[in-house]
Amino acid sequence: MESNTTGKYYYSIGEVADMFGVNTSMIRYWEKEFDVLRPRKNKKGNRLFTERDVRYVHVIYQLLKVKGYTLAGAKMALKDRFSDYEERIIMLETLEKTRSFLVDLDKALAEKRKTLKNQANS
Repeated sequence: MESNTTGKYYYSIGEVADMFGVNTSMIRYWEKEFDVLRPRKNKKGNRLFTERDVRYVHVIYQLLKVKGYTLAGAKMALKDRFSDYEERIIMLETLEKTRSFLVDLDKALAEKRKTLKNQANS
């Protein structure tokens, strides 16, 4: 999943689909199949996904696409241990953000070292 740090309250179905690299029809299908996934709809009927909804999609994505669960298996796993999966997803998202921060910091420090070295050689 692509990390999203926009601080938005709601995401469109297209934005959510892009986060996971799936079609919007897949998200709509998962919405029909999994009771936990119930995004709000505006007056036009457009789905509005909250951060929690995105986390549900992330858990469903991990179970179906990464771990290879069947629909029935994923439904059972969510029913029995959703809070465990949610905690893992939160940890995974935190680790991804931390890694991204550290990679950016490393690049910035390398650039700073290069600049200082060039100044010292001048």
